[in-house]
Amino acid sequence: MAVEAPVTVTPPIEAVAAPAAVAAVLLGTEPPAVTADPAATPEAIAAKAASDAQAATDAAKATADAKVAADALAAKGAPDKYEFKAPEGKTYDPNLITAFEAAAKDSNLPQDAAQKLLDQMSPKLQERQAEQVTAIRQEWFEASKSDKEFGGANLEVNLGIAKKALDEFGSPELNKLLVSTGLGSHPEIVRAFYKAGKALSEDTFVAGGNRGKTTVTAASVLYDKTV
Repeated sequence: MAVEAPVTVTPPIEAVAAPAAVAAVLLGTEPPAVTADPAATPEAIAAKAASDAQAATDAAKATADAKVAADALAAKGAPDKYEFKAPEGKTYDPNLITAFEAAAKDSNLPQDAAQKLLDQMSPKLQERQAEQVTAIRQEWFEASKSDKEFGGANLEVNLGIAKKALDEFGSPELNKLLVSTGLGSHPEIVRAFYKAGKALSEDTFVAGGNRGKTTVTAASVLYDKTV
């Protein structure tokens, strides 16, 4: 009887899966999840491009409009004679206006452009005018204080004499005028009322020397330039 050769059974070899590739991770942390950028979507990119294009168009139009307006002003040129208007209740110094008009004409500014520039300068012009008026009034005041005829140590007394004439011949309106214009400090105004006040105090006096006796009243001293 034949003897069968022993059968060797080899157990099946299980397939071993290759290890999955592992992404590089820094410092042992999990890689951050990738979040989609909404601005990177095709729709968002297209919308931004359209917005940028519109902004560029608007800017170009604004520049063109400004140039057209500037060219229109330049085409008008300076008028033969400017007609400047001061703010309501204000006046401009004629000398300043003359200088400004000359500069505006040299720059070939049309009427409306020159007026607009003057309006912008107006506050400074008014400030300068006020400074000049104050300086002039101060000069009158100092000149009266030191006047040889009525000023000096007897100024207060002599001003009382002048005030007497003002009260006699003046009016409330004249008082307001002297105060508002500063002319009440002008040496010649004070002198006139001072002389009238002296004549008023003396009632009458004789003048004329060898030409004969002439009665001079306070009114004639105040108003007659020949006395």
